[in-house]
Amino acid sequence: MKNVAIILAGGVGSRMGGKMPKQFLSLNDKPVIIHTLENFQKHPQIDSIIIVCVKDWISHLQEILDEYNISKVSSIVEGGETGHDSTRNGIFSLKGVLNDDDFIIIHDAARPILPKAAIDDMLRVSHEKGNASLSIPCYETVIYTDNGTDGNRQLDRSKIMRIQTPQAYKFGPMLKLYERAEAENKHDFIYADLVLIHYGETVYFSKGFTNNIKITRKEDIPLCKALMSFSEEELFS
Repeated sequence: MKNVAIILAGGVGSRMGGKMPKQFLSLNDKPVIIHTLENFQKHPQIDSIIIVCVKDWISHLQEILDEYNISKVSSIVEGGETGHDSTRNGIFSLKGVLNDDDFIIIHDAARPILPKAAIDDMLRVSHEKGNASLSIPCYETVIYTDNGTDGNRQLDRSKIMRIQTPQAYKFGPMLKLYERAEAENKHDFIYADLVLIHYGETVYFSKGFTNNIKITRKEDIPLCKALMSFSEEELFS
């Protein structure tokens, strides 16, 4: 049984306001995506890595992979029009490569902080249940709104989980769901777990962590720098 990571680097990072996609910005003198990839490069249970990359940055990506010796990357796949399409491209690229009982791990290139223990628990749950998404309980008050400006109904936060990447899935069943979505011309699923839910499947939870930051805005860079000064045990306690 193989475990193959699919790293999503297909976004252009428009909310960052710069010309360079966020996954290639410098973080502690190293591109964000390299920090992310190193978490999988050094994990003994990850067999190989697929990167789904925005087309115009593929050559730059190849250069930095060589520079930092990320040897587990087996292929680079061109990104799609939406996040769903990029995930689809990564999954479809593995047709004929993986067996149905192998596992894929889908992760955002812009989430560079990922302790080994988080990957360990995700793999444990997914190998037992068929899938696993990093998840954390919701501690804040949650109010339902129709318009984003007001609301009048509280949701029970004890029954709400916040989902993160990485997420792991048995390849065969997930491939069939993405083929079904493609046949039905559905392209707006934000993450693979929502594809599961849409088609009536159950999402299983593995242990997530509060500091699993996705770099989206400029202020996230100094926050990530500060968090990287902590040990993995402190981050994933």
